[in-house]
Amino acid sequence: MPAALIQHPFMSAEGLSACHGQALVEAMLAFELALAEVQEAEGALPAGTSQRLRECLAAHAFDLDALAAGVASGGNVAIPFVKQARAALPADLKRYFHQGATSQDVVDSALMLLLKPRLACLDALLLRCRAAGIALMQAHDQSVMVGRTLMQQALPTTFGVRVAQWTLGLEQARRRLAGIALPVQFGGAVGVHSGWDELGLAFMDGIAERLGLAAPVLPWHTDRQPIHALGTALDAAAGAAEKLALDVSLLTQTELGEVAEPAGEGMGESSSMPHKRNPVRCALIRGAARQVHGHTTVLLNAAAQPLERGLGEWHAEWTPLIDGALLLEGALEQAAVLLEGLEVNAEAMRRNLAVTGGAIMAEPVSRLLAPVVGQDAAKRIAAEAAETARREGRGYAEVLAEHDEIQGQVAAEELARACDPGLYIGSSRQQVKRAVRWLEQD
Repeated sequence: MPAALIQHPFMSAEGLSACHGQALVEAMLAFELALAEVQEAEGALPAGTSQRLRECLAAHAFDLDALAAGVASGGNVAIPFVKQARAALPADLKRYFHQGATSQDVVDSALMLLLKPRLACLDALLLRCRAAGIALMQAHDQSVMVGRTLMQQALPTTFGVRVAQWTLGLEQARRRLAGIALPVQFGGAVGVHSGWDELGLAFMDGIAERLGLAAPVLPWHTDRQPIHALGTALDAAAGAAEKLALDVSLLTQTELGEVAEPAGEGMGESSSMPHKRNPVRCALIRGAARQVHGHTTVLLNAAAQPLERGLGEWHAEWTPLIDGALLLEGALEQAAVLLEGLEVNAEAMRRNLAVTGGAIMAEPVSRLLAPVVGQDAAKRIAAEAAETARREGRGYAEVLAEHDEIQGQVAAEELARACDPGLYIGSSRQQVKRAVRWLEQD
């Protein structure tokens, strides 16, 4: 698979450089050495054993190709890993390595170790998005624009409110991710620390402390709630980023031109059309998010696993977990740059408010006219004047003032006020202030 050309561009380069085969081996070894340290501390291993294991294995060059080949016969990488590690140990140490553990303990714990720094990076990126979003929404809390429903012009809103919605979505996802616990896995063959009795849980808690992972209530071999929670939290963040990218890409359309992605050398260029400036960052975000959604589906379908060990369900989780985190990290890198450098064209927003000839203000005009001519006539007159204004390229208030049925009955100042989009934005400014207060509570 040409991953470097069709998969990796959607991912975080930093994340990719940290999540490679050797990193997984190091994470598995970290688990095994922590296990030995805990067992030694509890008197289950001779004094000095854990240090000797570390000295023998810390610099050992594991054969990654052989590990990969071993997965085909053993079903997971922990089996060939343990074999290689024991082969590198002197005879008197072999029996102390991997004592009381099972393959799932090694793999699950190693994956949690790999994901821990990725969650920290995701949090940092989401904080960047929050800061950029707050600055953008405050700068445009009075930038009036068209609100669109079902892809059509509806009523006025402000760009500040739109940014507030993007920022709230991303921050809600950040707080959800921040609450995710990455637990250590240690239960032995069937999850009850066979042969260790009351020491088993002490070992589990001790390993968690040494590795900086959460200590679960019980081993979670086929209780995949931790994976379900993590996967859906990643997906929620991907959805928030995708919402941002979708809205921005729609607003960049030539006919709208209300925003533009940050400029950059070669960014958005077409292979054949020199005039184009494509919303490439939005495309990368949406492409990554769609893949995260697919990975989440795999995790959800693997949530129910049989008895004390999954048969294929557990195995199916590994790629979606790592790839999902790397894809989200890549999407958020683009989202942060997008929000920090978004070009806002307030003039285009004002221009688009007038595209319908004032029809988007038909609602407040109808409310103004109803007491004078009745509800049905008010709606008809408001619509007729809007069409005339659009067709003749005249101001909506001017056309209304000349309408035979209301001429002289409503003051021109009242008509002008009813036709002013800037005076019909409801709680937009208050919403921005409220959103900022919530966002800054952390």
